[in-house]
Amino acid sequence: MTYPPMAATQPIMTTIDSFLHLPVMPDEAVQALAVKPDGIYVDGTLGGGGHAALILTRLTTGTLIGIDRDEDALRAVKGRLPNLLTIHGNFHDIPDILYERGIERVDGVLLDLGVSSHQLDTPERGFSYRFDGPLDMRMDPSQGRTAADIVNTCTQGEITRILYQYGEERYAPRIARAITKIREVKPIETTRALTETIESAIPAKARYGDKHPSMRTFMALRIAVNDELLPLKAAVNRIIGHLNPGGRIAVITFHSLEDRIIKHTFRAAENPCDCPRDIPYCVCKKQPQLRVITRTPVLPGTDELARNNRAHSAKLRIAEKII
Repeated sequence: MTYPPMAATQPIMTTIDSFLHLPVMPDEAVQALAVKPDGIYVDGTLGGGGHAALILTRLTTGTLIGIDRDEDALRAVKGRLPNLLTIHGNFHDIPDILYERGIERVDGVLLDLGVSSHQLDTPERGFSYRFDGPLDMRMDPSQGRTAADIVNTCTQGEITRILYQYGEERYAPRIARAITKIREVKPIETTRALTETIESAIPAKARYGDKHPSMRTFMALRIAVNDELLPLKAAVNRIIGHLNPGGRIAVITFHSLEDRIIKHTFRAAENPCDCPRDIPYCVCKKQPQLRVITRTPVLPGTDELARNNRAHSAKLRIAEKII
């Protein structure tokens, strides 16, 4: 399979009003929260507001807090969902956000760990290898280092590790070597320049197939830029601590590493005992915090897969607070 040429750099106009995102497994995710009409809920990754809109239809006197790192998303959703309390921030900071508003516990938290369609389809954000644009990839464009900073300043070994660890890229050493060689002549500052570098580094046979040859590298850099994995376990554990008994946490992942972290974090909260297996009874006295609802993850149905290509790697895991 050959890939179409990257779209040329041109003023592809995207406005805040066009911040649309087809939510993944919307009905399944909202049902997972078991929404109470008077409850307090948090959509920690608001995006285009698709999940939030459904949650709001189930609330009467309740409250929904929508959090996102992308201010474009917040501005767009505010106009469409006036009953939503929107906050610019990171879901990692949910406990602090709640504390600032005098809220101790909530009845449910939804996290969709994917990238929004708006971000992927806006060349200026630099998330996609399909368009030429600045090599940025920040969820919050006002903070942190860009993907260009990583590819132009990190050592060859560091780049190799990022591509291996976050992208599971088999050609990581070859790509990292090509990046460091090319940047000696000229910094790699655009998505086109990075895509051309990747394609020059990998074997010819690897440039054809079901997946674009740049997919894994772009994913790995995005994860590194936004620090998506390392704080995830701690963030979820902190969120669990702020759920009411009977409250639910639902997490949609799009990457095997994310899913593994969520699965193990839920299981550890459900069975925290760390006593040696050869003793007859528990002496650590650690109490379960969660009941895992989904022993295996919920996957998108065939109808959704047909209408939303970005749902193919999605997995939904759900757990309920018991203490």
